[in-house]
Amino acid sequence: MSAQGSQGKNATAGPGGHGVAVVRRRRAARAAGPPVRALLLHGLAGSTSVWRAYDRLAPDSVEIWEAVLPWGAEGDPGWSLRDDPADHVEHALDGVPGGADVIVVHSFTAGPALEALARRGPGRGPRAAVVAAPFHRRSPDDFTWDDALYYLGGFHRILEEGLRIGAGDRISPELRSAMALRVRDRIGPYGWQQFFGAYLRSPWLDVDTLRLPVLVVAGADDFAAPPDDARALAAALPDGRFQLFGDCGHFAMAEQPQRFADAVHGLLSEVFPGLGHGTAPPARVAS
Repeated sequence: MSAQGSQGKNATAGPGGHGVAVVRRRRAARAAGPPVRALLLHGLAGSTSVWRAYDRLAPDSVEIWEAVLPWGAEGDPGWSLRDDPADHVEHALDGVPGGADVIVVHSFTAGPALEALARRGPGRGPRAAVVAAPFHRRSPDDFTWDDALYYLGGFHRILEEGLRIGAGDRISPELRSAMALRVRDRIGPYGWQQFFGAYLRSPWLDVDTLRLPVLVVAGADDFAAPPDDARALAAALPDGRFQLFGDCGHFAMAEQPQRFADAVHGLLSEVFPGLGHGTAPPARVAS
C-alpha cells in the first residue's frame, strides 16, 4: 500500500519490513501534455544528493522522483541480512503515483533495477532507462578470484571516491579515508556480499525481456565499475545505447553534469516526442 503525503512523499512497505520512501524532488512545469515522471535510484551507501545537478538541468516537463533506498548512506544495515534488492526497486517503482516513465539508476542499484524490470516484462514498467556505471559481466567465466580480492580489499576506495565527489575539498584526504572505512564497517560483510552477489548474478540477467531503450553511461576513468562492463551490457540489450565520458570516473552525473543531462535528454526526447530541449539520441551499440 502507498499513502501520498502533502509534500509529494510516498512510503511503500518494502521486504523484510524495511520501508522505501519515494519523494517528489521537483514538479513538472505546466505543459501541453502529461509530464514525464523520472525515478532516480542512488547506489550503495549513496544519497539522493548525487542527483542535485540533474534536478537543475532536467527539462521543465520532467517530474523528478527519488527513492530513498535502504542501502543508502543513512539506511538500516539490516536490509542486507535477508532482503532481495530487486524487491526494493519494485516497491520504489510502485511508489510513484501513476508509475515511473523512466528510471535513472547508478552503480550497484543498476543490477537490481534491471532485474526488477526483467521480472515485469515488456510493457509493464518504465518506457526508458538510464544506467550509469553498472557492474555487469556477460559470462560467469569473466569472474576470477582476483576480482573478488580487488573488490574486497578495495571496497573502501569506492566509498572514499563517493565522499570526494560529494564533499570536494571541504574535508582532508586523511579524514575522507577514515570516514570511508567507517562507512565500510557500517555496511558490513553482508552488505558487501549483497554488492558482489549482485555482480556475480549479472551474467544471468534476462536481457531479452528488456525491450525498452536503455542508455548505458560509463566514465573512462572509473576504477570501480570497468567501462567494459557498461559497453558489454549495452551491446547485449535489445535496444541498448552506450556513451563513454572521457575524464570522468564513477559519478558521471556529478562529475560531468551537463554532458550527463544532455545524454539523458537525448534519449527522452526520442522516447517522448515534444519533451523540449535535448540533444541527438545516443548512438546504438552494435551487438
